[in-house]
Amino acid sequence: MGFFLQQLSFEHSNGTPALSQISLAAQAGECIAVIGPSGSGKTTLLNILATALKPSLGTAIVLGENPWKLSKLSLKRLRSKIGLVHQAPPIPLRQRVITAILAGRLGQWPLWKSILSLVYPVDIAGPQSCLERLDLTDKLFDRCDCLSGGQLQRVGVARVMYQAPQLILADEPVSAMDPVLSDLTIGVLIEEAKKRNATLVASLHAVDIALRWFPRIIGIRDGQMIFDLPSSEVSEHILRELYASELGGLPIQASSTAS
Repeated sequence: MGFFLQQLSFEHSNGTPALSQISLAAQAGECIAVIGPSGSGKTTLLNILATALKPSLGTAIVLGENPWKLSKLSLKRLRSKIGLVHQAPPIPLRQRVITAILAGRLGQWPLWKSILSLVYPVDIAGPQSCLERLDLTDKLFDRCDCLSGGQLQRVGVARVMYQAPQLILADEPVSAMDPVLSDLTIGVLIEEAKKRNATLVASLHAVDIALRWFPRIIGIRDGQMIFDLPSSEVSEHILRELYASELGGLPIQASSTAS
């Protein structure tokens, strides 16, 4: 099970269209990159897949379910199977890293265990293992406000890894990382998806990262899907057409971002 979108459109509350007539399907185990200019609708698409936004028109089936026809309990159960890595993780900065990672399973645990995990770590080995894979071994008990932007992004990735969802969504997950850490983090996300036969969809600003790591590329501009191609068929000409409105050429990984 992955997801199925048919003729999907979304308008913001002020009437501004964000997505128009998107039809897209993904199977379990697929790894897909979504690219396109700023404001093209990439984040909106991920938020619909995360069931945080309801489409204005069209059909969205996520992990075999229509989220907007479920009871509150069933919707909560579905959301526990979906992990979203935010560009700026919504983590309380005074929280410790281990607590932030344990929060990945709050939707799966009984209430007593969720409350206990906020007071005392109910698992140390699991979060530690996630951090080790992301080169953050020594940060387990650090406060999040002591971390750099790139480190905080990796904590957000670790939280989703610990959640072990069936659908992994990543919204610009490496924007604050240098090239080495970007490759490490994307590699871990893909490894995690393949290990559990989960579907991974990542929106990426850097075109070179998308082409290097993902076998399938979706191009979006002005809320419309421009192409859906194997990475081997995404030519420079196709990319330049997609980013025609952007000044300064194709967006690629900068070499001097924070770690």
